[in-house]
Amino acid sequence: MNGFTYLTRFLSSHSSYSRLLLLSSVSTGGLLVYAESNVESRKQVVEENQSVSAKKRVVVLGTGWAGTSFLKDLDISSYDVRVVSPRNYFAFTPLLPSVTCGTVEAQSIVEPVRNIIKKTSGEIQFCEAQCLKIDPENNKVFCRSGINDNLVGHNDFSLQYDYLIIAVGAQVNTFNTPGVMEHCHFLKEVEDAQRIRRTVIDCFEKSVIPGQTDEERRTNLHFVIVGGGPTGVEFAAELHDFVHEDLVRIYPSVKDLVKITLIQSGDHILNTFDERISSFAEQKFQRDGIEVMTGCRVISVSDHFISMNVKSTGEHVEVPYGMVLWSTGVSTRPFVKDFMEQIGQGKRRVLATDEWLRVKGCNNVYGLGDCATVDQRKIMEDISAIFRAADKDNNGSLSVEEFQDVLEDIIIHYPQVDLYRKSKHLLEATDLLRDSKGNKREEVDIEGFKLALSHVDSQMKSLPATAQVAAQQGTYLAGCFNRWEQCKSNPEGPRHFKSSGRHEFLPFRYRHLGSFAPLGGEQAAAELPGDWVSMGHSTQWLWYSVYASKQVSWRTRYLVVADWARRYILGRDSSRI
Repeated sequence: MNGFTYLTRFLSSHSSYSRLLLLSSVSTGGLLVYAESNVESRKQVVEENQSVSAKKRVVVLGTGWAGTSFLKDLDISSYDVRVVSPRNYFAFTPLLPSVTCGTVEAQSIVEPVRNIIKKTSGEIQFCEAQCLKIDPENNKVFCRSGINDNLVGHNDFSLQYDYLIIAVGAQVNTFNTPGVMEHCHFLKEVEDAQRIRRTVIDCFEKSVIPGQTDEERRTNLHFVIVGGGPTGVEFAAELHDFVHEDLVRIYPSVKDLVKITLIQSGDHILNTFDERISSFAEQKFQRDGIEVMTGCRVISVSDHFISMNVKSTGEHVEVPYGMVLWSTGVSTRPFVKDFMEQIGQGKRRVLATDEWLRVKGCNNVYGLGDCATVDQRKIMEDISAIFRAADKDNNGSLSVEEFQDVLEDIIIHYPQVDLYRKSKHLLEATDLLRDSKGNKREEVDIEGFKLALSHVDSQMKSLPATAQVAAQQGTYLAGCFNRWEQCKSNPEGPRHFKSSGRHEFLPFRYRHLGSFAPLGGEQAAAELPGDWVSMGHSTQWLWYSVYASKQVSWRTRYLVVADWARRYILGRDSSRI
């Protein structure tokens, strides 16, 4: 062994003997040794390590729709990417209501994060942990692992970042209503859907225990949904189908005691949809025996009663229940609120970003999905700068030709201009410069220009907190990161009206691809681009095809379709597992 050690040192100090193939025999067989001790190879390894460390560090918080879309489309050859999430899987959340009743199994709509982030061009590191705090001054996030099964090692750690992607979604908004956190179910996570499924079965099992009165059984079998949005409506429809297609056959003694009530504070359910869909849904629920109580505001929830005020009469009503689902909206997570305080957004309800999804007040932090909102800039805030940039001859007036020169950049940066034009049925954007009587003007001064665009900002709309928006934002931001160096030298965005040059990237634009509302009984409603509204059985099949195609992998696509087929042939499983 001393001789072998000497030989190794000799080869390390003499590059001419960099490769040695030594074949020697030993008592039990042969030993093949390949020694690579090239100085140049060592230098190459050092250079590779330096290039890896030189990569920009990107930390992604969250593995929901926004975070997963960003990771799938990101070219990680130029970035050192770390992902932090308390869930080591991605969940297809639009199908959570189906999981609550066994139409689809929980395992069918989840895909392990590590399967998604496998990249041939590099490696993405994942940590199953929860972010506790963001330190924007030092570009650091503090996290804690939730794994506490008597395992060795520390749970707390921190990560340094050059760019931070906040895509943690949102939590349920209880509006500080007493008793909601203690007594209500929510439907934001896969675990929520599984708990609801067990509770539904518990309500039926409890109702068939001997010795109970019919009133007690009615209370146990009264399912209340608070919130008439898409989630609440879809769960009510799924629960109705589960009860009437499956549970009444195995619990025949209580089939006439089941009641489903949907409580909505507004005047109609599905109020974000076209009114034709809202009306169709209410009529269908009435036929199905689902009670819809509109204009009712819940003021408290106890262990057996839900209290509410009826707006039309001012009456106070207490309703007994067996299970309550609370689905009334979302709010910001605590550590995001703390971050907002640090960057001067403490008075806002949600994290604000600019049109490029960059958090306002931070140049290297981006907000995606439900945890953030795009704070679209008002055109009236920049109207004077736009006028100066367009007035090339500096004569104090703006001609139609000068307006046309900047019109494309205006529409790109301020999409409300085009929305306003369409709402007023103007054929051309230059028609905005017409006078109050509709006559064309060859030129306008600054005051006339301000007056012409004074109502444009009324068309500004906030993006909905949907999976569709989050997924598009993730894809958009990944594209920006992939073209970063290219767009620095060749900007693709609109011009800076307050300074020279152009923005590096085009701003994010949401493209609405349509919304679905499954209503049970193999019927659904859809609101599609072009003001096309579809309702009925054919729309349900369209819903099947779209949701199957949008699955994150072929594995989940196969499992979901198999679950639908299994439910159609064998029915839903009523086991409490």
